[in-house]
Amino acid sequence: MNMPSLFLAHGSPMLAIEQSPYADFLEDFAPKLGKPKAIVIFTAHWETETTTISASDDVYETIYDFGGFPDELYSVKYPARGSSVVAGLVADRLAGAGLPFERDYDRGLDHGSWTLLRRLYPEADVPVVQASVNPYVSPENQFAIGAALRGLGEQGILVIGSGVTVHNLRAVKWGQQTPEPWAVAFDDWLLEKTLERRMEELFDYERLAPMARLAVPRAEHFVPYYIAFGSGDPSRMPEAIHRSYVFGTLSNLSMQF
Repeated sequence: MNMPSLFLAHGSPMLAIEQSPYADFLEDFAPKLGKPKAIVIFTAHWETETTTISASDDVYETIYDFGGFPDELYSVKYPARGSSVVAGLVADRLAGAGLPFERDYDRGLDHGSWTLLRRLYPEADVPVVQASVNPYVSPENQFAIGAALRGLGEQGILVIGSGVTVHNLRAVKWGQQTPEPWAVAFDDWLLEKTLERRMEELFDYERLAPMARLAVPRAEHFVPYYIAFGSGDPSRMPEAIHRSYVFGTLSNLSMQF
């Protein structure tokens, strides 16, 4: 089984319990994708200076790294197991590319991971290796982290970058059903450059993309895009597999590489 690499929007934690067009997409997409042997997921909600990978075989705790949501959400569990073997594969590839990394044996799954995975594989029967991001590292280096993992899909291992392309919580329009033009413009630019593989322009998005500072006020939710892109098959045409918006600005743009 040859798995693609994915960038998936994780949006609000309510994704785990609330039906929406995006939740429906994830549930419908998983059977088409097939069940991977393991998942490596880079989450925007785990920031470290050095790329850190979960390396335990134990069942993860479910981390509720948010506040102010319904009680139902705090009762959700996603008891996936880790995989020291797959973590070792990731470590070997990072080391082979000369990239620093660390291992973690204690951290649970944050909502950048479990909300998505609960929709894709609700039985929690696929081993998961969670990985951190450093939002201060350049897009070129983020892409290189992904590129080091290129080929894991040929072993049936699914690499996911979990983030959001347009993520500015100060700009949300509560209750608004239609997207703001500036949010659409940023994603349009991102898609155009991605499909054309205009990497130099993509790496310089802060200067070149329209409304970049408004769309990406801080890079932690955006850098998983570059990691996922880097880990994909260069011979595969990038594809937007879902696009929608909530609260006027938050993007659910999701990509297959």
